[in-house]
Amino acid sequence: MPEAFARAAEILLQGVLDRAFPAASVEVGRMEGHLWRRSFGSLTYEPGAPETTDGTVFDLASLTKVIATATLAMRGVDGGLLTLEEPVRAWLPEWRGRDREGVTIRDLLAHASGLPAYLPFFRDHTGRVEFEPAICHTPLEYSPRTQAVYSDLGFILFGFILDHAASGESRTSGRFDPAATLASQFRKLAAFITPDPLTFSPSRPWRDRTAPTEHDQWRGRLLIGEVHDENAWALGGVAGHAGLFGTASAVGTFARASLRTIAGEPLLAQPATFREFIRRTAVPGSSRALGWDTMLPTSSCGTRMSASAIGHTGFTGTSLWIDWERELYVVLLTNRVHPTRENNRLRAIRPAFHDAVVEEVGRA
Repeated sequence: MPEAFARAAEILLQGVLDRAFPAASVEVGRMEGHLWRRSFGSLTYEPGAPETTDGTVFDLASLTKVIATATLAMRGVDGGLLTLEEPVRAWLPEWRGRDREGVTIRDLLAHASGLPAYLPFFRDHTGRVEFEPAICHTPLEYSPRTQAVYSDLGFILFGFILDHAASGESRTSGRFDPAATLASQFRKLAAFITPDPLTFSPSRPWRDRTAPTEHDQWRGRLLIGEVHDENAWALGGVAGHAGLFGTASAVGTFARASLRTIAGEPLLAQPATFREFIRRTAVPGSSRALGWDTMLPTSSCGTRMSASAIGHTGFTGTSLWIDWERELYVVLLTNRVHPTRENNRLRAIRPAFHDAVVEEVGRA
């Protein structure tokens, strides 16, 4: 075992032994490049399963919200396609009612729209044409902006708004250009960010190097290269809240681009726009920024990152944290939901791992 990051590596090796996850891939770095990159375990627990490598592709789950959706939102703001204070009803004609007429795009991004966290629409809805009115008509659970409830539903709606914004069609026309959908928008952005795999709906050649997720009872099969989130699956694998696949090095490249943008280089967005998105909102009791989460001592990033650190986790066992004051990022990708989502051992491992990484960087 190399001396650098030995404690962090030990934590992940023990995680494999304890069956917190079969596969893990990590990258730690700074703006100028990675400091440590290593993979652990094998793609499944089966004897003879392929070993995890730097090229292993993971279902990034809700990292989609920050890597794809929030970044495209920033670029939409910079391009004048949308504003944060616009009401949702200006874009989605089914979003109507006195309880929600004042809900804005900012509220969706801040998880403060009043929408519930989750509903299993996949059971009886398919595609945007059915999801959009179903979510728009969902009763609000609280008054907007009075609290924050982490909501996949809000980000699904915002993905639809991005489709409208990029298409150039009128806001409430209900029409959009298929060439301007979320997936195609992000494909152009990803080609600019990184040559490494980072995409929605990965092609079949990726399958052999993709970490399996769950033996899904609903679909009746082991999911390999097929989005784990059921609502994203019912939307064709592309949604504002989930659907992105990638390697640790690809996510690391995105993190370096984020650091460079925050530092003043207009790569992902205008620096002022990026800083607006990563500033914690004024919503009572919330740690959320716009799309991003921010550091709390109880966060998955542990206790040693700067108070201004930003990050996000993914249900499948993924996370990205960026401590921009230290100019440090940490990518941790696992398939902790294999073979079942009931495995929650990763929850205790994440903060210990991040604390070990920050301690090691501090000694360097």
